[in-house]
Amino acid sequence: MSERPDPSRPLKIGTRGSALALAQAHETRDRLMAAHDLPADAFEVVVIRTTGDRIIDRPLKEIGGKGLFTREIEDALASGQIDIAVHSMKDMPTLQPDGLVIDCLLPREDVRDAFVSPHVGAIAELPQGAVVGSSSLRRRAQLAHRRPDLQLVEFRGNVQTRLQKLRDGVAVASFLAMAGLRRLGMTEVARGPIAPDDMLPAVAQGAIGIERRRDDEAAAGLLRPLHDPDTGHRVGAERAFLRRLDGSCQTPIAGLAELRGGQLVLRGEILLPDGSVSIAGGRAGPISDAGAMGHDLAEELLARAGPNFLHHL
Repeated sequence: MSERPDPSRPLKIGTRGSALALAQAHETRDRLMAAHDLPADAFEVVVIRTTGDRIIDRPLKEIGGKGLFTREIEDALASGQIDIAVHSMKDMPTLQPDGLVIDCLLPREDVRDAFVSPHVGAIAELPQGAVVGSSSLRRRAQLAHRRPDLQLVEFRGNVQTRLQKLRDGVAVASFLAMAGLRRLGMTEVARGPIAPDDMLPAVAQGAIGIERRRDDEAAAGLLRPLHDPDTGHRVGAERAFLRRLDGSCQTPIAGLAELRGGQLVLRGEILLPDGSVSIAGGRAGPISDAGAMGHDLAEELLARAGPNFLHHL
């Protein structure tokens, strides 16, 4: 791409087509406009349908895991069909294709999960044996660990689809990310956020990453002012933790790094899918050690879990 996009040669921003993905792409565009004093028509949002978007009637673990939401977009980026790609970092595999890099993360939104129900106010108020829907293996395992009496069912689709399923009585409650509801201007949908002490969120939840071709210095220059270093350190620690665990949509893993008083504080959790076992731990140290702390915490949890733990996942 040229050094500076303009209406005759717009920067092409690749994204999934859901309302939330488009909101994230438009946030990225608006930040680029502000940082470089560019008009809206210097950018073009390009919607790319992914396998994960097309197949919504089967659990992710049956059709291939996290790459289902990124593969087609990354193919378009590598081929030059788009110039940058906007991703929810919690959907991203820990390893990227050769030639692509994510070195720009926007300021992180609310990391917490949201409890969503037409009739029930909180997890603790769910009746014995209630049906709860979620497509997240992590949320289902955490809930089963806390409330083994509940019936957990698969619940895929975008925010609007899940809300309709609740209205139709498919389940009495579900969970969404507070970050997504905030970006959609739909926080009233949530009965309330769930404290991380009660439900540790997904690795990189609430973080938007912008991917580019490694050798595209023009895109790198455009994105540099958008990068939030604090988010970068936090997500770096969490993804190092996930990488050591080889985390995917088939593995219930939670992790959250926070900056407190100049230190990075990391918490992590691994579970069996049925919620029967939960192993959690933490680390605190200098921000510069973020990646090493993530790897070290994963090693500790694996050692405590024993050699057969991941074979059950």
